[in-house]
Amino acid sequence: MSTRLVQLRNGAERAVALVDEPDLRVLEQFTSVHELAGQAVTDDSALSELARKHATGGKLDYEAVYDGKSPWRLMPPIDHPTDPARCLVSGTGLTHLGSAKNRAAMHSVSEAEMTDSMKIFRWGVENGRPGPGKIGVAPEWFYKGTGKVLRAPGEPLVVPGYAEDGGEEAEIAGIYLVAGDGTPVRIGMTPGNEFSDHKFEKKNYLNLAGSKLRNCSIGPEICIDAPFQTVPGTVSIERAGKIIWRKDIATGELEMCHSLANIEHHHFKFEGHRRPGDVHVHFLGAISLSFGDGLQLADGDVMVVQWNGFGRALRNSLRIEPSNAAPVTIQTLL
Repeated sequence: MSTRLVQLRNGAERAVALVDEPDLRVLEQFTSVHELAGQAVTDDSALSELARKHATGGKLDYEAVYDGKSPWRLMPPIDHPTDPARCLVSGTGLTHLGSAKNRAAMHSVSEAEMTDSMKIFRWGVENGRPGPGKIGVAPEWFYKGTGKVLRAPGEPLVVPGYAEDGGEEAEIAGIYLVAGDGTPVRIGMTPGNEFSDHKFEKKNYLNLAGSKLRNCSIGPEICIDAPFQTVPGTVSIERAGKIIWRKDIATGELEMCHSLANIEHHHFKFEGHRRPGDVHVHFLGAISLSFGDGLQLADGDVMVVQWNGFGRALRNSLRIEPSNAAPVTIQTLL
């Protein structure tokens, strides 16, 4: 079993806890994963060992916390505890191999006939998994926002009034801390719902950047040492307590055209992404969307993401805000 951690809040009080089903074992001395990981870097120690060493602060009933029946509530499993702006949320797309039919279609058309998306995907298939010490082709990269966009398990994901849509993207996200010398350190991985405006993106691929500027969710658990070769999972949509759409999915390096090392290199090659003390949440790509099957999500629907070996399912409801056509008013300093 992998070492898995959650972050909790009870009013103004915070805590980190080790998952020990059916309990949560609270860590003494540390109140954030950021602080715990920083200590592991300073001590040059294994994060999982440090967490287990300090998991002596009492037990909580995980089921009660997960169901919202405890004064302790789940937080996103990572944040920057003092400055959300120092948490960068981003992602990499066009990473998953998908079906053999899609791959065959890719090779049956000429370069001139390919869409830009298919060209990027093909480049990944051809050179996204370089050998040791080599650098492969850069994958698609997008920005989602600062730590302010992260929502906890159980919190709603909001379709803002200016948006055209909002839909789930079931993924796993890499979680990183930049050490004092500028070295990126992978803390672990966590389930994620990257959540995007697919209708807006579908109109024109150049809308991708704007379609990604939405809230998203990660958790409940951050997995310190879970394997990432082939990770099976499921994604489903519930409406009025019933499942209306469900798919078996898979992620992991063997399911992707880019290696994890290549994705990480191309994210952290930018000097601005290596500022000591910063946190990075980087989504690693989705393989299947309900939007792709023609499902229109409705207010109150619940999106459920479950990855084998990564703890409990990530559940978030959908909330659609009223449309707001009024322009943003800009003031001047005249």
